[in-house]
Amino acid sequence: MYQSNWRVGLPLALTTAFLWALLPIAMKGLIEDMDSTTVTWFRFFGAAVFAGAWYGWRRELELKKLLSGHLLPYTLLAVGGLLGNYIAYATGLNYITPGALQVLIQLAPLLLLIFSVFWLGERFSARQWMGVALVCIGLPLFFNLRISELLDGQDPQYLIGVGLVVIAAVTWAVYGLFQKKIVAESRPQNLLMMIYVAGSLCFLPVSTPSSALTLDGLGWALLLFLTANTLIAYGAFAKAMAAWEASRVSATLALVPLMTLALSAAISAFWPNYIESEPMNWISWVGAFTVVLGSLLAAIGRGR
Repeated sequence: MYQSNWRVGLPLALTTAFLWALLPIAMKGLIEDMDSTTVTWFRFFGAAVFAGAWYGWRRELELKKLLSGHLLPYTLLAVGGLLGNYIAYATGLNYITPGALQVLIQLAPLLLLIFSVFWLGERFSARQWMGVALVCIGLPLFFNLRISELLDGQDPQYLIGVGLVVIAAVTWAVYGLFQKKIVAESRPQNLLMMIYVAGSLCFLPVSTPSSALTLDGLGWALLLFLTANTLIAYGAFAKAMAAWEASRVSATLALVPLMTLALSAAISAFWPNYIESEPMNWISWVGAFTVVLGSLLAAIGRGR
């Protein structure tokens, strides 16, 4: 029988939230010295090596099933979706601040919920529709200082960044949709391993791994952190879901955008040359909290 243990689940969920909040900040600092495609390749390659060694030693991988029968098209769409998400996310950071990215990427779970309604026949509660509405209200409030620039075309670079993050959200939702179908018949680590290997192979021809040789100590520390981030964060997330109610884990992870905004502001204050923080007024903060509240309501659905 399932036993909820918040003493285990809460620290693990907070660990995941903290690592995900730091992810765009660390990546933003690294892409000044290494192109985003190469950073993404290192993340996939490192995950493939370590996850492959771990799951291979435990003999928990069964990849053949994903490459045959009716699961093959689902696998191709899920793999393509997450690869597109990773590269769009990383490339978007060239044009947009980490805080803005984390707020905007909240579209991803909402799009997954909407896709699930239309393609998987899932039902939406009134609370979830309210969450979607709050996110739609919160986003223009958050970007209120940027709206005139975006509409007038005064800052085309930022507009490109916004477009890329929206693409990242859509492709993640595509991945999530087909991942739901796959894990009903196969273990999640099989699909993740397939994605790590595919990412390593697909991005290698357009990457320059040798550029890592020119990194300084900070650059290597950021690269190692980004490589380990996916494995540690998702590992903590999986264990948190096993120990605690999914609705409460989701509620904790909804704090990620606020954590990124706070960390970005603190780092830019003490280390102004590292990253640029998102310009914000009180309306922006109201928008950020509204987006987080909307994401929370949509995530916990009909649960308590």
